[in-house]
Amino acid sequence: MLNPADHELIIFDGACGTTLQEMHLPPTAWDGKDGCNEYLNLTAPDAITAMHAAFFDAGAMVVETNTFGASRIVLAEYGLERRVEAINHAAVANARRAVAGQAGRYVAGSLGPGTKLVSLGHISVDDMRVAYEEQIQALVEAGVDMLIIETCQDLLQVKIAMIAAFETLARLGQHVPVMVSITVEQTGTMLVGTDIAAAVATIEPFPVLSLGLNCATGPVDMTSRIQYLHHQWPKRISCIPNQGLPQVVNGRTHYPMTPADFAKHMKHFVADYGVSIVGGCCGSSPEHIRALAEALRGVKPSKREVEQ
Repeated sequence: MLNPADHELIIFDGACGTTLQEMHLPPTAWDGKDGCNEYLNLTAPDAITAMHAAFFDAGAMVVETNTFGASRIVLAEYGLERRVEAINHAAVANARRAVAGQAGRYVAGSLGPGTKLVSLGHISVDDMRVAYEEQIQALVEAGVDMLIIETCQDLLQVKIAMIAAFETLARLGQHVPVMVSITVEQTGTMLVGTDIAAAVATIEPFPVLSLGLNCATGPVDMTSRIQYLHHQWPKRISCIPNQGLPQVVNGRTHYPMTPADFAKHMKHFVADYGVSIVGGCCGSSPEHIRALAEALRGVKPSKREVEQ
């Protein structure tokens, strides 16, 4: 398990969804549940393990479980709401096979935002909390090394997920680091209008390992928010961006940032802004992570003096 007090650099993996698309799995793997990547943990476990192994081989220290949408909220859209425990347990087992007993490699349990915004009344607070508790318990019991509450679009959802995480860990008697990663749109705010300052103020009282940004944009558009965290956030900073804004090329979604450009921008964040957890979101292939790991060899996160 990672030591939360250790501020050495941590390299996460790349994209799950877009990597699975590039694997061109046969229709039988989806078993009629097209679009439910999480179901592949049960129907195509070798493919999921191979994906994780490719990112480890590229230099990742941490892979995220294929559980971004593995809460009952999302799984219910596919008639799989009763398979939460089975899918999350299988996802952790698939990732663990890729670790294969090698030291310095870890598995993070991925907790996505779901498909309903609690601030807009799409779901009740209690229903969201129960769904998070169920998924978190399954991931922790299956043996994840940490939890990442990611791609957060709604600050109320973040609070519900954090409370669910820490209460569930306390009930289970487990000590697992919890990361939070929010998504800031090109508008400069989260989807429901919250800015980075409000996010910091809300999340800081919780004993999280880190706060950072993922998805939505490439690293260039994250710069001002990373600068803010550099000055205002006292714990670890994470940055896990897309490979630029998506484009449609020949009828397919394409992310334009090259591995070299990605690695250059991320090295800047580590060396100049003290970012200590890095990885890639949508469009991030093993080659992007390989370039990142090579660019960061021997690089230490810069020391920060947080403003009081």
